[in-house]
Amino acid sequence: MKYAFSRKQLAIPYAVFLVLFVILPLFVVLSYAFTNGDGQISFRNFVAFFGSSKTVGTLLYSVVIAVITTCLCLLIAYPTAYILAKTKMKSGDALLMLFVLPMWINFTLRITALKEILTVLEGNLALHPFLNTIVGMVYDFLPFMILPLYNALAKLDDSYREAAQDLGASKRYVFLRVILPLSVPGIVSGVTMVLLPSMTNYVVLDMVYNSTYIMGSLIGSYFSSYDWHNGSVISIILLVIIGIITVISNRFTEGESDGKVSVLR
Repeated sequence: MKYAFSRKQLAIPYAVFLVLFVILPLFVVLSYAFTNGDGQISFRNFVAFFGSSKTVGTLLYSVVIAVITTCLCLLIAYPTAYILAKTKMKSGDALLMLFVLPMWINFTLRITALKEILTVLEGNLALHPFLNTIVGMVYDFLPFMILPLYNALAKLDDSYREAAQDLGASKRYVFLRVILPLSVPGIVSGVTMVLLPSMTNYVVLDMVYNSTYIMGSLIGSYFSSYDWHNGSVISIILLVIIGIITVISNRFTEGESDGKVSVLR
């Protein structure tokens, strides 16, 4: 006897998963963030966060780390992805796999190996701990920037570039007015995939810098000391920041996709 399941029925396990592991935990975090120790609704936790120079400084420091990491990843990943996407060699996919392969190795093992390398270099070159942190962040998140850029550049229609060249456009003009605008969706996707997690990734800092001045480690310190109210406040603030960045990136991507035809005008 055959049973036909509708789409709504097939979506039930997914809906149950969302309720149990997304909505309910988020509700718990919200309840702790907007209540005090007596269980009464209060905004005192948010006032305390923005009124403390330590917590605000930690937020700004996290943003600085994330922005620097994202910019360096973009500068390194874009030419790399472009070469891999436009190469005529059959080994293009194999070369891409070499960049993605480190993601298959345990994160702690990779950072531990990098720490040993930086320790040796630090003894010879006197590297600053902050520089070590940036190197570790870029090493960790670079594949997340290369993949979306590679996908976007590999799907570009060469007819746009050929048309611009036939009209007398220089290589620089073709790149700035044709290739770069058409690859914006990949740039936005890569920036989002690197910027957001690098704001909270404290493992790299703890292992190569031995620092706790980042939002992720601050959240962990609050929850480990059973201060769920302040930990939930920081989680909500980060969630709002991530939501804003996601909405802006989605609208920017939609705007670019609607204007693809006009890049040659």
